[in-house]
Amino acid sequence: MADREGAIERAEAYSPFLKSAAALFPDIIATFRSEGPDAAVGAALAIHSDSIAEKLRRRRHALALAVALADLGGEGSLEWVTAALSDFADAAISEAVRTVILERMPDAVPEGIAIIALGKLGSRELNYSSDVDLIMLFDPDRLPRRPRDDPAEAAVRYGRRFVELMQQRTADGYVARVDLRLRPAPEVTPIVLPVGAAISYYESSALPWERAAFIRARAAAGDTALGQSFLDEIRPFIWRRAVDFGAIEEIREISLRIRDHYAQGQAFGPGYDLKRGRGGIREAEFFTQVVQLIHGGREIGLRSPATLDALRALASAGHLEPQVAAAIGVAYRALRTAEHRVQMIDDRQDHRLPGDARALDAVAKLHGMEDGPALVDWLRPHVEAVGAQFDSLISEREERLSNDPDILRKELTAMGFADVDEAYRRVQDWRSGRSRSLRSSAARAAFEQMLPNLMNAVGTGPDPVRALNRFSDVVDKLSSGVNLYRLLAARPRLADLLALILAHAPPLADQLGRRPTLLDGLIDESSFAPPPDANELAKRFLAVIDRDPFDIALDRIRRMVGERRFALGVQLLAAHRDPILIAEGYSDLAEAAIVALAEGVTREFARTHGTVPGGQLVILGLGRLGGRALTHASDLDLIYLFDAPEGAVSNANKPMPATDYYNRLASRIGAALGTPTAAGPLYEVDTRLRPQGAQGMLAVSLAAFEAYQRNEAWTWEHMALCRSRPLTGTNEAKAKVRDLVRAILRDSGDAATIRADAAKMREEMARHKPPAGALDIKLGEGGLVDLEFAVHILQLTNKTALDPRLEVAIEALVKAGLIDQGADADLRLLSRMLVVLRLVSTQGMEPAEESHELVARLCGFDEWDALVTAIDAARRRIASRWAKVRESE
Repeated sequence: MADREGAIERAEAYSPFLKSAAALFPDIIATFRSEGPDAAVGAALAIHSDSIAEKLRRRRHALALAVALADLGGEGSLEWVTAALSDFADAAISEAVRTVILERMPDAVPEGIAIIALGKLGSRELNYSSDVDLIMLFDPDRLPRRPRDDPAEAAVRYGRRFVELMQQRTADGYVARVDLRLRPAPEVTPIVLPVGAAISYYESSALPWERAAFIRARAAAGDTALGQSFLDEIRPFIWRRAVDFGAIEEIREISLRIRDHYAQGQAFGPGYDLKRGRGGIREAEFFTQVVQLIHGGREIGLRSPATLDALRALASAGHLEPQVAAAIGVAYRALRTAEHRVQMIDDRQDHRLPGDARALDAVAKLHGMEDGPALVDWLRPHVEAVGAQFDSLISEREERLSNDPDILRKELTAMGFADVDEAYRRVQDWRSGRSRSLRSSAARAAFEQMLPNLMNAVGTGPDPVRALNRFSDVVDKLSSGVNLYRLLAARPRLADLLALILAHAPPLADQLGRRPTLLDGLIDESSFAPPPDANELAKRFLAVIDRDPFDIALDRIRRMVGERRFALGVQLLAAHRDPILIAEGYSDLAEAAIVALAEGVTREFARTHGTVPGGQLVILGLGRLGGRALTHASDLDLIYLFDAPEGAVSNANKPMPATDYYNRLASRIGAALGTPTAAGPLYEVDTRLRPQGAQGMLAVSLAAFEAYQRNEAWTWEHMALCRSRPLTGTNEAKAKVRDLVRAILRDSGDAATIRADAAKMREEMARHKPPAGALDIKLGEGGLVDLEFAVHILQLTNKTALDPRLEVAIEALVKAGLIDQGADADLRLLSRMLVVLRLVSTQGMEPAEESHELVARLCGFDEWDALVTAIDAARRRIASRWAKVRESE
């Protein structure tokens, strides 16, 4: 029974928007009162103005009043209301498109630009205060444009003007808010697309959720013939005749995007989201669309875009039980009606029941109910009915991050992300499926399963944004991610490890960004096995050189070294091995690479330049390489020495003196070790410790080396030799070099001069290379440099303990009574710390607070404060040792 007076009274009493509209359009009120809703709608649509913008806005405002009164008075069904709103939107869009074309081309036929409506406008179910979801397409051959206008630029110009005409707010309000984000790749594409490019996208690159969106697509305005031909072309994308397992998985994935048990299953009541909440409008629509997608490819009659029509068709065809279809239909009407009441209050695109009791009462009374609780009680069974049916789409539900933007942001905040917007943008970008590795539904399902664990770990790390950037590199560079994501989903421990890398170890994360396939090496426990020694690794690398052409072998060895370095870093980060052993592993790996690449380069060099009879190259490793104490970030300190008969030349067609030969050979080896390739960088090589430093020849003869070291070298150069060892050459040649180095060190000068020179050099180092921060355990007072200086002075002044490994040298010095027994423990503690810090994100040699616990654990301590206390004590002892050694007579 119509209640026109009651509708008018409730509108003016409980809706500020309708009250002001009634004051602006009293003729609409009078027409509705005397002639009814159809006449009132007709009067609203007859409003005229010379300004298109003013006319459309006034019509829309008056129509909103007429439709609301019909709805509130019980004279307009849900279908009547949504059709009236949708028809006006169609007409307004058509007139706006025509206007923008004729503004620029007054004599043109307004054609060549089509408006595809999706969402509720596409199904002619527009709600009371809704956006219009549109895709704008153009035909470059038919679009009206000026002679010098580029078709694409002209189309975008029309599109911008169209959006402005539709949604710019004036004193008369707006026509409709326009949402163009459902177009292909909206973040990178123009707002108006060539129709051919759009067809190509939907034929080759479109995503599963877009199938569901296009169920409600309609050529709504503009050049509708162009729009319809586009929809005809992409129909096979939407409606697939064969429904296989992959299609079902796609549908299930779309369902998971709508339903989030943990985030959107809010308690029903005040504040409930009528659109997105569990059992809400979206679930009713999507439940219907899922069944349509399954069967509509073979049954054209099931393709109705409107939800209520589709429910009737599915029940009639036997694909839904009649009582189920009826229950969802009744619930859909109730939910949409309640949504309209909420939006009538202030003409806002709001979908939530008010949380405030007074505001909820106003919505209820506008509808004709006593109060808010009565409205909630009316909706409750409908929400439960829809929710139960939607549950049936998802038999199992793993924990996932929410799909609701507001809830997802809250989840990311709880995970520790300071820059929530950036983290949210990353998640949405991954979920868009635009990366090749996330195109398949199986990949996305596995990705979603492992994502919460990954994001939790990243969010508590020291640099979450950088970690997300590195992970995005991995996601983008994988050609197919399904196996990796399944692996990470199936093995949470591996996902934890990946998160640990991304959150705390930038060097490893950077490696992953360049080569995502490095993760393949973590699949089984072999990646955590003890690394082979240098000799075994060199044999493996040499086998590659023996098997493959040299350029291919070189690239392959680079990759193998990169994989090994990555695995060692992961072993360290995962606490699988003592950092001291990891340092030895890094050193053995570098030694093996030097041995194999030197051999390979030497063979290739000999093909063109022959060999030097009786000669050979010996590469001397110094510093951390010489002492088998490399870190992930260490460069390689090398000296190239050659031993050849006096006056020797190469035996090639164009003979070279041995000096030229070995210098050119050394340069080639250095390039093989240090030049970046597609496989990534290998090592930074530093040869400045050679005689005469950067001014000297790259490779020197043993005789010249001995003469320089005995007659010209500074004390610091002899100190550097204390940590040297030959890496290449025959056993005899390496023994000869070792004996020569020891002889030089035993004859290195008087003790007072050595101590004075070392003390002066340490002071110079402190001035020119100060500590990076209070925790700089290398350069700071009582750090590793002070300990190294103390050990080297004791070695040189006492002519003993001449082993390149500091721990071995210290053991010998302890036995000789030259240093206290605690020196070894202090060396190991600081060395562990250095190895860890070279892998974990630091600033000023101090890890970020988020990494404190990890660093402490890797160094063998339960907590950060205990580690710092131990480090401070060790540094005090080292400073005391250095002072004692420096000042002793």
